[in-house]
Amino acid sequence: MCYATLKKYLAVLIGLAVTATGLSAAPAEEQPAAAMEKEMVLDPTTGKMVTAPEYGGTLTQAAGRDQKVFDTYLAWSPFQVSSAVVEKLGIVDWGLSRDEFHFRGGYPAPLFALKGALAESWDMSPDRLIYTFNIRQGVHWHDKPPVNGRELTAKDVEHSFHRFLGNRLTGTEFSEAEPAVTAGELGTVPFESITATDEYTVVFTLKEPYLRTPNMILDWHTIVIYPPEVIKADGDASDWRNLVGTGPFELTDYVESVSITYTKNPDYWGYDEKFPENRLPYVDEFRVLFMAEEATRLAALRSRKIDYSGYHGAGTMIKSIDVAESLKRTNPELVLNEYSERADNGFIFNVSEPPFDDIRVRKAMNMALDHETINNTYFKGYGDTTPRGQIGMPGFHVPFDEWPQEVKDAYSYNPEGAEKLLDEAGYPRGADGIRFKTDAKFRDSEDVGWVEAVAAYWSEIGVDVKLDPRPADAAWNAWWADPEREQGLVHYAFGALSDSYDAMLRFTPAFQYNPAKSDDPVFNALFERAKAATTFEEQREPILEMDMYFKKSVWGVPGPEVPQFNVTQPWVKGYNSEGGLGGLQWYAIFARLWIDQDLKKEMGF
Repeated sequence: MCYATLKKYLAVLIGLAVTATGLSAAPAEEQPAAAMEKEMVLDPTTGKMVTAPEYGGTLTQAAGRDQKVFDTYLAWSPFQVSSAVVEKLGIVDWGLSRDEFHFRGGYPAPLFALKGALAESWDMSPDRLIYTFNIRQGVHWHDKPPVNGRELTAKDVEHSFHRFLGNRLTGTEFSEAEPAVTAGELGTVPFESITATDEYTVVFTLKEPYLRTPNMILDWHTIVIYPPEVIKADGDASDWRNLVGTGPFELTDYVESVSITYTKNPDYWGYDEKFPENRLPYVDEFRVLFMAEEATRLAALRSRKIDYSGYHGAGTMIKSIDVAESLKRTNPELVLNEYSERADNGFIFNVSEPPFDDIRVRKAMNMALDHETINNTYFKGYGDTTPRGQIGMPGFHVPFDEWPQEVKDAYSYNPEGAEKLLDEAGYPRGADGIRFKTDAKFRDSEDVGWVEAVAAYWSEIGVDVKLDPRPADAAWNAWWADPEREQGLVHYAFGALSDSYDAMLRFTPAFQYNPAKSDDPVFNALFERAKAATTFEEQREPILEMDMYFKKSVWGVPGPEVPQFNVTQPWVKGYNSEGGLGGLQWYAIFARLWIDQDLKKEMGF
């Protein structure tokens, strides 16, 4: 889209812009009669009355892509689809008030929000070198070969951690193996040993204290417990037929790029945290249908072929305000829940190479963008254009109002100033008007219209940005993991409600997926201070300094935070637009939702 075309498009949208009216469900009095006759109970986490939980039925969701891999040792994505089957030592407490915890995103959770899952309890020694985890008794593996329903033991936990950490632990059968490609921060914890001392106890011993140890053990993104029998028989757990877990569902069918079917685990150990007398899961079957095209998903919602499309469906949230408003007009019975956890519409620079190793160029790229105009037109005013950095957790970032004026100026629309900075940086316009060329890489599930819009603004200051959309698949993850990857701009999210320490770790050389390819001595020194902290309060100070340094250094282009939309059929109950229950613990939520069978029948389905 050229700049002139964009301006014409924006002008038309300005004339048509409407005030956001909210896309919540229809009022209770407009619901079918069956909903009004049902027994109602109080949801203790929201204070709202809902129809009482009930058992049975099938819950079907749309997914934008097939993960194709089911072993978290091999890739980041598998736990998204296997989190209904395999479990961790900890999980976010579904019974927490929604005012107490945000339930946004699939990030590892802060310790206060976690409760025991496969670990019933834990404690640490006074010197913070020994952590003892008591494994929940009476938990059984699914009744399928080669495990055949035997009880989970501490040895199973020991085996999974040994395998995951590989040669970062000595004296184990995996000592010569590479750590999991998803080891991340867990792989930086200075473990000396991990030992099952009896049938239900695992002791984690450290070489030196590490503040975040319990968080990493309980809820690092990908550290889940697999049965040793599967790993020893097949080498890994990548074959879906052999995916055995302790979770609320068993994986019973998989057709590549078509569907996944999960069946209720009749012997699941867990109970609903909101209604503790109710054993989970509620539904008999949970199905995932792969639908790459949004038009297909919208048709499936309208025809009631799917019950859910949104955050948990690998890119199936509605991202277009136009589409969301249109769906609400044509199908007012559908429940559209706004969902926002970060500003998705941004880019990160490769600060290690020209032209983006020059802060003047990075400032110019920000100053070229008129976020307010794009938000009021393209996003119809739904977005929050307040500039932000990497961290969104309250108390761990410096709010925009407190930024020094010179930092604010670097993120303010000023195309004349942007042109001047590029001249000073040694990038004059050529005969064709172009100063330099670069590319913008992004997953093809992202909002292409937004990328086209910002590229049009950059063309006005003489920067020719080639759009490079890529499938959101294993190849994308492999590209991220390659330290030699070619990168100019890459799509990135800002202000996430994720763990603040982990958010800063990723901009150090120690992190495999370092998005800015940064190696800044000042930033690295601040991170070492955070790493050495003995309390979370002590750690907060260097994190705040890193947050401000990130913003002053202009390592990225933060875009507006615009809500996206999770959509459910009216008979899906118990859902309030929550994200994950911890690090990538997505599908565990579906064990806690139920179907209002009478309402569904009354509506003809």
